[in-house]
Amino acid sequence: MRLKDKVAVVTGGTRGLGRAIAERFLDEGATVVCAARNPYDIENLVRQLPDRVLYHETDVTDPDSVEALMDAAVATYGRIDVLVANAGVNRDGKVERISPEDWRAMMDTNVNGTFLCLQSAARHMIAQGDGGRIITLSSSMSSRVAIGAAGYSATKAAIETLTKVSAIELGRKGIQVNALAPGVLEDGMGRELSQNQKVWEAYHHRFSLGRAGTLDEAALGAVFLACDDSSYVNGHVLEVNGGLLWA
Repeated sequence: MRLKDKVAVVTGGTRGLGRAIAERFLDEGATVVCAARNPYDIENLVRQLPDRVLYHETDVTDPDSVEALMDAAVATYGRIDVLVANAGVNRDGKVERISPEDWRAMMDTNVNGTFLCLQSAARHMIAQGDGGRIITLSSSMSSRVAIGAAGYSATKAAIETLTKVSAIELGRKGIQVNALAPGVLEDGMGRELSQNQKVWEAYHHRFSLGRAGTLDEAALGAVFLACDDSSYVNGHVLEVNGGLLWA
């Protein structure tokens, strides 16, 4: 129960890693606001824990929508202790052919969305007067190049720098800002990679543990950054990648 009585907002919290983080936070005693454009099956979780889970429809690229999310969290639960700015998109494409629309979609959601959520949550935390934790979502791809990942990698590198600057600006106000940078997980691209025998034979030697990670293993990294176990960690990028070897 490392997050007992904490109120957390998780964007992109209705599926994938965001959902895994929300569920792990709940296991650790937190109350969670799951924010996303689409609820998917989050109502199942709301029905199980009606007093501790709230779904709020949110577009992180829209400043008004983000403000409405944070206001709803405070109006419902009284405060915000933790923000996980997880919402993000990926559009594949080499630099000579990626469309401006796809590039803009990644920048708007990944970078601008993270900034808007971080800024709004920080203002609420400052007003509360007793600090808080902000966790941004980076990726191993922020520092490891791959063909076709120019847009996604650029956004994650930008998020890491935003995280570090925010950490030094907000640290003296009691707000710790860190980034979680997962490697290849057994979901989405990771699932496709590990289940394609031909591709896996070409790539498996780059995984020092011999496997992709699980969503829950990455979510445990978020728990660490959100709880008192990381009380002296600020401006850090926590890589959860099993020792990924990627040139």
